[in-house]
Amino acid sequence: MPDLNALFLKVGNYCRREVVTCSPADRLVAAADLMRQRNISSLVVCTEGKSIGILTDRDLRNKVVAQGIDPGTLTVADVMNSLVITISEDDYLFEALHRFSHHRIHRLVVTGSEGELAGIITASDILRVQSRSPQQLVSEIGAAASLEELKGLHQRVQGLVRHLIGTGVHVSDMVRLIAYLNDRIVVRLIELVRTEHFSNLTERFAFLVLGSEGRSEQTLTTDQDNALVYADDCAEADISQLADFSALLIDSLIAIGIPSCPGGIMAKNVEWRHSLSQWCSVLDQWFGTPTPEHILNVSMFSDLRLLSGESSLEKVLKEHVAGRLQANELFLGHMTANLLRFAVPLGWSGRLKTEKGEHAGQIDLKKAGIFAITEGVKILSLGNGVQETGTVARIALLAEMEVFSKKEAADLIASYYALVHFRLRTQVDALGSGRQPDNRITLAELNRMERERLRAALEGVREFQLTLGQRYRLGQAL
Repeated sequence: MPDLNALFLKVGNYCRREVVTCSPADRLVAAADLMRQRNISSLVVCTEGKSIGILTDRDLRNKVVAQGIDPGTLTVADVMNSLVITISEDDYLFEALHRFSHHRIHRLVVTGSEGELAGIITASDILRVQSRSPQQLVSEIGAAASLEELKGLHQRVQGLVRHLIGTGVHVSDMVRLIAYLNDRIVVRLIELVRTEHFSNLTERFAFLVLGSEGRSEQTLTTDQDNALVYADDCAEADISQLADFSALLIDSLIAIGIPSCPGGIMAKNVEWRHSLSQWCSVLDQWFGTPTPEHILNVSMFSDLRLLSGESSLEKVLKEHVAGRLQANELFLGHMTANLLRFAVPLGWSGRLKTEKGEHAGQIDLKKAGIFAITEGVKILSLGNGVQETGTVARIALLAEMEVFSKKEAADLIASYYALVHFRLRTQVDALGSGRQPDNRITLAELNRMERERLRAALEGVREFQLTLGQRYRLGQAL
């Protein structure tokens, strides 16, 4: 397998399953002797099958020998590091690489589905699987020291996607990778802006990403949609500094190659930067008057996801949105009516219909189907109290709640991934030809099997729209 594809291997396939463990009550001397006998540099400290700490040879050197303490007087609990950085066996290797870099560590405890100890993985284990750019890219993002470096890394992310699109990597993994790397770039940029210009910035705020970025579903042309919330008790000086910070951050995002939002949905604009109580009041105003603008704003905001800052602020806003919209048939009905305005480009015989005029022979994949799926699934999620933000994760939860049958969920996921695959491919082709990528695909460039796949995906979208229209008694709008 090419090195780049190794990013998508699961941790569970490469971690060491035989982990040497000890108890926190064990004598330290006995634990050190066990490490010597097994020729290992660490022990995982466990209680009832779950890791609660880790003991390393560095701990022995720095906390015992260097301090002149008699090891015979100590237990493992006296010396172990109780901050255990873990990773799930179902996570990808690229996520492990980030944790190594972010926490400046060399090993991770691997957990199973119930949080139980499942293994251990080290940086050396991953180096044996992959030896070039993926690890380097993740490391360089974490170590970037300037806007120019981050701009270059953003371009390399696009290059990585261009490579992977032709290697058979599933589109779900591709989208997850794009979102993951983009997150890391933005988080690193926030760190740089704070360090260089706002070293005394308050910690009582949260930078939120919205829309497709909030759902972790970006492709190569996604612009930025974000907002900022701060604590109600922030001083006026802090609020003023947060305004300056937001302006510089958004301008810096544009500078490294992440386009601004045409609709102005960015934290630098005062309409998208409020205190927690102010945001709740703004949201209530949107919910109470379902104008087209308010429907768009609610749709964007209900995908909110914390990227940096105080998690409690995100939690309150998520709960506020969920509480106001769950079973709110009136507002959700208006959202559905807005969605149904986007007609699926299929004739009654199933013939694919392309645009005319400037974009003759093309289909806008976002308007044709991606928007209908992401928005429709969002509406059903809000109506049923689902707070998950990703479209596929939302579908899975709705299936568990029997809002979708298993077949309906599988069909909708297949339609969604097919459309995203075509969208990514056409964007990669555009970049390769020196053109500005967008959401349109040229029908004449598809072979017969590809056209059939596209048609089947759009038929799935049309069926989903019909179901939504019936659910909110809007069938006549179709």
